[in-house]
Amino acid sequence: MDKHERLRFLEGQLLWSMERARILDEIEAKLQEMKRIAAYALNCELVYFEGEALNLRIVVLKEEVISLEQKLQMNFH
Repeated sequence: MDKHERLRFLEGQLLWSMERARILDEIEAKLQEMKRIAAYALNCELVYFEGEALNLRIVVLKEEVISLEQKLQMNFH
């Protein structure tokens, strides 16, 4: 492998790592939001529709996290 090939390979690895870091940051943000929602629900007396709305938001966030995790798996293989 010559210098230019090695450089292209390392640049590719850097871009791959940066994309993984971006996805992991997105996952972390969604998990933090889920944690805030759970803490809020625990500390407040919610009426039924508020609880349902929070549950729906958690379900959406969970699906988004699963989708992002799948992207990580696809990028890994």
